[in-house]
Amino acid sequence: MYQFLVSFTVQPEHRDDFIRAARKTGRDSLANEPGSHRFEVVADEQEADVLYLNEVYEDVEAFNAHAGGPYFTAFFAEVSAYAEGPTWLMRGNLIGDEAAA
Repeated sequence: MYQFLVSFTVQPEHRDDFIRAARKTGRDSLANEPGSHRFEVVADEQEADVLYLNEVYEDVEAFNAHAGGPYFTAFFAEVSAYAEGPTWLMRGNLIGDEAAA
């Protein structure tokens, strides 16, 4: 599983717009992109204008398909007017239980 966490700093008056756009992207991706497994929108507990996207894909190829797809493109077309980011905080592949044995 390929996972990542990114942050965005959103203009306060557009916080709800960002959340709406991100949640729509997540719903559409999960419903229509077979390699998409999780798409979460997370609010920072101390900074109201910082929002995170926590995403999980089958593999990096599934993420690349998402990044080249219509939902990703539409999301950035909208939020780039009022959000700074993404700032990559973490990305990589899940280490399975068999690796710990």
